[in-house]
Amino acid sequence: MTGTALRLTVYVSDSDSDTWHGKPLSTEIVHRAHAAGLAGASVFHGIEGYGASHRVHTTRVLALSEDLPVAVVVIDAPERVRAFLPRLEELGTEGLITLDEVEIVSGPERGTGQ
Repeated sequence: MTGTALRLTVYVSDSDSDTWHGKPLSTEIVHRAHAAGLAGASVFHGIEGYGASHRVHTTRVLALSEDLPVAVVVIDAPERVRAFLPRLEELGTEGLITLDEVEIVSGPERGTGQ
């Protein structure tokens, strides 16, 4: 897969409030992306950040080690990513969702297991 693609990033937290039926929201997003046949999804766990609350959360202070930022990133063809957006809306997440056009210059072929 090379050429123009769309990167979907969903910013949530690892708090108990960002869950779907008892499991982390990031896990549910990855499973839905997989079920939708998207090329791939990754979850990145932040060590520090803040969001709408403007309260800084960090791993450096034990008392504030909850509610850390998590980014779920999905990259695929623009039409496939846009078709996936309603699956995210079903989750009712209040997390920030962004779309960016990206250019893939190298990567494994779809379905090769790499």
